[in-house]
Parts: sequence; C-alpha cells; structure tokens
Amino acid sequence: MKPPQEEDFAALLKEFEGEDARRVEHEVRVGDSVRGRVMSLGREAAFVELAGGKTEGMIDLQQLRDQDGNLTVKVGDEIEARVVESMGKSGCVVLRRTAVARGPEAKAELQQAAQLGLAVEGTVTGVNKGGVEVLVAGVRGFCPISQLEMRHVEDASAYVGRKLEFRITRYDVDRRGDNLVVSRRALLEAEARARADKLRAKLVPGAVLPGVVVGLKDFGAFIDLGGVEGMLPASELGFSRGVRPADLLTLGQQLQVQILRIEKTDDPKRPERISLSLKALERDPWDDVATRFASGTRVSGRVTRVESFGAFVELAPGIEGLVHIGELSGGKPARNARELTKVGATLEVTVLALDRERRRVSLGVGERADVVSQEDLDAARAPVRLGTLGDLFKKKL
Repeated sequence: MKPPQEEDFAALLKEFEGEDARRVEHEVRVGDSVRGRVMSLGREAAFVELAGGKTEGMIDLQQLRDQDGNLTVKVGDEIEARVVESMGKSGCVVLRRTAVARGPEAKAELQQAAQLGLAVEGTVTGVNKGGVEVLVAGVRGFCPISQLEMRHVEDASAYVGRKLEFRITRYDVDRRGDNLVVSRRALLEAEARARADKLRAKLVPGAVLPGVVVGLKDFGAFIDLGGVEGMLPASELGFSRGVRPADLLTLGQQLQVQILRIEKTDDPKRPERISLSLKALERDPWDDVATRFASGTRVSGRVTRVESFGAFVELAPGIEGLVHIGELSGGKPARNARELTKVGATLEVTVLALDRERRRVSLGVGERADVVSQEDLDAARAPVRLGTLGDLFKKKL
C-alpha cells in the first residue's frame, strides 16, 4: 500500500497531465495554420516549438526538402505549417506543409484535406474548356475558371506551369478514377476576409492608405486596400476634367489614396461603400493661380465645355476660365456659342479678371487692355462699394 503522500502526488500528476493535454488540444486544432521554431532535426522528422513553447509539433523531413532532396531549414528557423493530427503516436502535434505526399498516402491525405478545408499545393498543367487542369500530388484535378481568382480571368494560359495553393471542394473515387475539383478563389477570399478584419480599424475618412488597382471602368477604378475594396471615381483622379481611369491607371498598379467617405450597406459581402480620392493628395492648383494667371496674362487653352452663353477653356489642370459668347463672336450678334467653337479647340486668350475667392476666371480673345487687376477687384468688395465687376469692365473700356 502506497503512503498517502505518494497517492496525493500521483493524483496531482495525473490531473496536471490531463489538464495539460486538454490545454494543448484547445490551443492547436486540426486544420489550424501555425508557426513555430525548429528545435531539432532527426533522421525522419523535425521537432518544432509551437505556441510560445507550450506545445511541440512534429513534421516529416520530406516536407522540408527541395526538389534535389536538400533540407531547406535548420535549427532555429521559423516555419509555417498546418495541423493534420492533434496528437500523434509520439505525443506531438503532427504538422504538414501545404504540399501533399505522393504515392499511397496521397489519396488519404487528399480526403483529409477536403474534409478539413486544408490548403494543398498544385501545379497548373493546362487549360481546357471552362477552367484549368491542376496536378496535386500526382492526382489530376480541375479548377473552374471562376475559381482561379477573385475576379474573372479572361486568359488562363498565363497560369500554366505555376505552382499555386488550392482548397479541395470535391474529392471522390469511382470506377473511372479520381474526381478532384479545387478552388483557389476560396483561399483568396478567406485571406482577404482575414486582412479586412485587421484593416477595418484603420478605415476612417481622411486616412491615407496604400492600394492596388484591381478594376477599371469609365466611371471609376476599383482599388484593393488589402482585403477591402474602395471606389475611386473618375472625378477624384485629379483636377483635370474629362480624364478616364484607363488614361492614368493600369491594372495591378500600386498607389496611395485618401478615404473620402465610408457608408454602411446591407450587403454582407461588402458591408461598407468606400469612396477614395487621388485629387485630395494633390496640391490645389488655385494656391498659386494669382502668380501664374494674373490679369493681363496671355495663354493658350483647350476648350473643355461649350454652353449657349460661352465656352470654358482649361488654362491648367483644375483651372478653367469662361470666354463669353460676345468675345467669341468679336462683338457680332450670335445666338449660341456652340456655333462659334467646339470642345477640343485651342484658343489664344487673355485673362481679363481673376476672382480667386470664387474660383472664377474671365477670359477675352486676343490682346486686351480692359483687364481688372486684383486691386480693382478688392476695391469693388470694400465696404464702400465702387461698383460691380461689370462696372469695372465698363470703366476700363
């Protein structure tokens, strides 16, 4: 019969080991992606320290060799892997890289990967009707074209020969052989959701964030902010008028954008509508307009809009002036300015008056002496009014 002290110690040890096993079971689960430090390299396996030293994992050395059979890691290196068994025969968590072993084990591992939603590595070997062929651990599979990227792929031939990660959406074996269907989009969407959750804390109006152009339309560009998409309207590309997104941007281009607005939506896939701007990050061209286009300055400009009462001429990106119909007609009677000029035409004009406060520029055709200086304009706005801008022009004449 054991002394009471030994019985108490044995009971405590058993309880501790049971709690420790439950703690390990809770900390890492089958299917989890984990990171760890290689502690030692054996003849057949490497032992990895996980979860801050509280859990130990084991991974087959074949998972850590390159195509020539050389080890790609050493003691002290960090690796990322998936948990495929919560507790193996050795008492360790069993790990595996995304690649699936070849040979007899492959089918069992493919079934496990399908059940647990694990990522597998496959090589795109060809393009067929509706998708691409993918070779995973010696098993030929199929990835529908709609599941290759998060957006539609026009030409999948560029993917041939590439090694990519996929998630198995269907795997069964019948008399005709293996039936393997995979999806890359499922993994990309899962990664995007994880990035989006972290990013949303930074999404506030006025924030400047890096982004990538992922879509181009005439009305604007779609920008991926890192798992969350925003819209860059054509009007926010810059200060120039009539510029299309395709004129300035290309797919895959990296850029900095500022958040203008965030509106909540009822769409669970896109819970917010984000408006972005490039223009907000540019210097306002009106800051030095008085220096560049002082009254009396002669300049050549392009007609950007024509209304019945006159034509708007772009002097510089973001700065337009109005040439009145009377100026266009040379003082002759005219009913509509559209009869006198058209969009895209180039006009030689003179700045007659510049109102920086209201962001207005009055333009005349040819050399002119009847210009209104900034001093004249300021005096017209003084408490003792000297008259309207029209009165100032009459006075000059």
